[in-house]
Amino acid sequence: MTKLMVLDPFYPIVDSSAWLRRLLPCGVKLVQLRVKDLTEDDTRREIRDAKALCQAVGCQLVVNDYWRLAIEEGCDFVHLGQEDLDDADLPAIRRAGLRLGVSTHDDAELARALSVDPDYLALGPIYPTILKKMKWAPQGLEKLGEWKRRIGDIPLVAIGGLTVERAPGVLAAGADVLSVVTDISLNADPEARTRAWIEATHKNQLQEAR
Repeated sequence: MTKLMVLDPFYPIVDSSAWLRRLLPCGVKLVQLRVKDLTEDDTRREIRDAKALCQAVGCQLVVNDYWRLAIEEGCDFVHLGQEDLDDADLPAIRRAGLRLGVSTHDDAELARALSVDPDYLALGPIYPTILKKMKWAPQGLEKLGEWKRRIGDIPLVAIGGLTVERAPGVLAAGADVLSVVTDISLNADPEARTRAWIEATHKNQLQEAR
């Protein structure tokens, strides 16, 4: 890693480009596209559409898992889980100039993630989450702080059970970036919730800059 990235502190994860059409106008500047159970053609179409939508408004797009398609479609950021690392061609990813984010849940996964020179690390779930069944217990704020001390200047993404109300405490504990899924996707007004997230995370960023 030649230069550490500065990432926007708010990082929603969406499962379609249709969500981007709704959320990008709210001011989102960093987003992950995590599509599941689509054909390769449909997945490629989603990545292509998402890239165009993000480029139009200056938003950083992170493609989850599909590193080959991300390379072929000229994307510049991919996120891999620990299982994804088993099959990923990391040299090819780096040759293509892609930035890399990696998920972690325990010490062994942290060591593995650091060995591939990531551009950010994610830790979760911080709180109980309804998104998917997890074999890991909630990590909590104390572990978040420990992770940040161990990784230094590498951006640390917190994920799992986060809400706008919990955001200040999670940022204070050591997270650089807060990633959310259901707190937006299941909200009765996703656009309003997105704006509330942006206000909460950027307010903290401005306070730190003073």
